[in-house]
Amino acid sequence: MALHRRASEDAQARLSYPRGVLWECIHCARCCRDVPSHERQILLLLSEACHISRTTTLAVEYFADTAEGAGPYALEMRKKDGRCVFLEGNRCAIYQIRPLICRFYPMWLQQEGSSYAFGITDECPGLGKGKRLDRDYYISLLRLAQARLGAP
Repeated sequence: MALHRRASEDAQARLSYPRGVLWECIHCARCCRDVPSHERQILLLLSEACHISRTTTLAVEYFADTAEGAGPYALEMRKKDGRCVFLEGNRCAIYQIRPLICRFYPMWLQQEGSSYAFGITDECPGLGKGKRLDRDYYISLLRLAQARLGAP
């Protein structure tokens, strides 16, 4: 356990992230659907798909397809009319169990050797609103990613 904690602390020490970002989810659902400038790809870990399936009692095949060449993400959420199958109006029907990629938006995480770097997309209309995202926020996202991916 101490070794895992040290590895996690080392990763946090090598974490870079955008400074001074204000963000708040405004429930526009842009992250859950295709937009004219971008076809949304909502990737899922196999473990996430299994959890969603158990919780909703829906077969994985109902809401996900195989994703090719997407690293640890084995599946891609299905869409209907360019919208995630779990999007009801502008609300997520599986919000409490939503995938990692959904929890991260509008941020993304990239591993660079033994370091981690967060980036941010500029397409989210919630940027510039809400609270300033601090180091603790990014560390919490990193910890979530490490837990879901089984990484130190």
